[in-house]
Amino acid sequence: MYTADGQVRPAYQRYSEWLGRQDRNLMRRKGIEAEAFFRRTGITFNVYGQADAEERLIPFDPVPRIVSGNEWRKLSKGIEQRVRALNAFLHDIYHRQEIFRAGRVPVRLLSQNAAFLPQMSGFAPPGGVYTHIVGIDLVRTGPDDFMVLEDNARTPSGVSYMLENRETMMAMFPELFTRVRVREVSDYPRHLARSLAACAPPATTGKPVVAVLTPGIYNSAYYEHAFLADQMGAELVEGSDLRVENGRIAMRTTRGYQPIDVLYRRVDDEYLDPLTFNPQSVLGVSGIMDVYRSGGITIANAPGTGIADDKAIYSFMPEIVEFYTGEKPLLPNVETFRCSEPDSLAYVLDNIADLVVKEVHGSGGYGMLIGPTASKKEIARFIAKLKAKPENYIAQPTLSLSTVPIFTKSGLAPRHVDLRPFVLVSPDRIDITPGGLTRVALKKGSLVVNSSQGGGTKDSWVLDD
Repeated sequence: MYTADGQVRPAYQRYSEWLGRQDRNLMRRKGIEAEAFFRRTGITFNVYGQADAEERLIPFDPVPRIVSGNEWRKLSKGIEQRVRALNAFLHDIYHRQEIFRAGRVPVRLLSQNAAFLPQMSGFAPPGGVYTHIVGIDLVRTGPDDFMVLEDNARTPSGVSYMLENRETMMAMFPELFTRVRVREVSDYPRHLARSLAACAPPATTGKPVVAVLTPGIYNSAYYEHAFLADQMGAELVEGSDLRVENGRIAMRTTRGYQPIDVLYRRVDDEYLDPLTFNPQSVLGVSGIMDVYRSGGITIANAPGTGIADDKAIYSFMPEIVEFYTGEKPLLPNVETFRCSEPDSLAYVLDNIADLVVKEVHGSGGYGMLIGPTASKKEIARFIAKLKAKPENYIAQPTLSLSTVPIFTKSGLAPRHVDLRPFVLVSPDRIDITPGGLTRVALKKGSLVVNSSQGGGTKDSWVLDD
C-alpha cells in the first residue's frame, strides 16, 4: 500500500483517501460484522489430523488487496501462457511424450510418479481439455516482480472464499465501490457453468447436464462444493447417488435416473473408480473410467492432471513453457533445488537453515520446513528425511514476500500474502477471473498463508482502469 518512503502507491490512492476519513472504530465494527456474516452463511473449512478438527471460520481481513489494471493485464498474459503449456504438457505425456524424447524433462519424473495414470495413456478428454479449472499461486517479491510459487491443476480450491469475500465487502462498504472502480468477480459461477458445458462429451444430446461430485459433508471443502453447485444451478451429488446406466453415468432423481454429461469432481483420482483405482473407495462410481474412455461423460479436471501439481515437475516449468509455446516464460518460477540430484541435495543439506523444503506431493502447507524459523530439532528431522528419500523433496530460497496491510487492534500492520487467480479452460477460450483469492499470513513475520496453518483471506481488487 505504501512505498518505502511512506508514499501511497497509485493503486491504493482512492482507498487511502476514503480510509483516512473514517472513524477509527469503523474497521473494528466491520470486522465483527464480517465474522457474523461468515458464521451465519456457514463459510467454514475443516482441519484434518487435529483433535479439535471441527468446522472453523476462515479468518477474513476487511482491508482489500489492490492490483492496478495495467499490472493485471501483464499478469493475465503470463497466466494464460502457463495454463496453455500445462494443458499441452498433459496431452503430450499421455500420448507421444515428445518432451521426454527431446531430453527437456527427465522421464524418471514420470516413471516414479504416483500421480501419473497409465489408464489415461492414448486417451484425449472431450475438447482436448485436461485442466478445466486451474489455480496458479503467485507471490510478489518486488514492485514489478510476480513469480509462480505453485501450480494447482488437480482440484484447486478457494474460489468460494473469493466470491464470498467480495459479497461481504460490498455489503459492508457499498460506498467504496462507487468511489473505486473494481472489476467484477461475481460472474465466475456463470463462466464456470458455460466452460464446463462447452467440454461436454460426444454422447451429449441437448443442453449439457452438469453435476458436482463431492466426497460428502466431512470433506474440508464441502462448503465450496455446495456453494458452486448452487451458484451454477447444478446438482450436488455423492458417489452413492450415481451409477452406470446404458453406457452413461446417471444420477438418482425423484423421476428416476438422469444421465450426466459433465461431472465436476472434487474427489481425488485414487477414490474416483473402485474398479480402476482403490477398490476400497466408497466415494466414487464403479465403472466411471470405462464410461469416460468411451466418450459417455466429461470429468473435470481430467484424471491424471495431478502430475502437473508435482513440485519436481514445477521445477521444469520454464522448459515446459518454452517447449510447447516457443516463448520464454512471462512469469518466472521461484529458484528450485531438486533434491533428487546429488549436487542439489548437497547444497540443500549445507544450507537448510536458510531454505524452504517441501514435499513434491505436499499441499496445504503440510510436510514443509521453513529453515529460518525452524528449531534445531526440526532441521535435524528434515535432514534425516532428505537423506532417506531425497527424491521426495525440493527446496527453495526463503523469499522476501511482499506485504499488504491488515487491520489489527492497533491499526494497519503489514502481513505477507500470496495470490491464487482462478482460470477456466474450454476448447475455444481461457477465462481468468480478475483478482482471485488473496491468502494472508495473519501472524507477524509468518510466511505460511494457508488457512489450515493459521492464515486468512482478504478481498482482491483489480482496478477497472
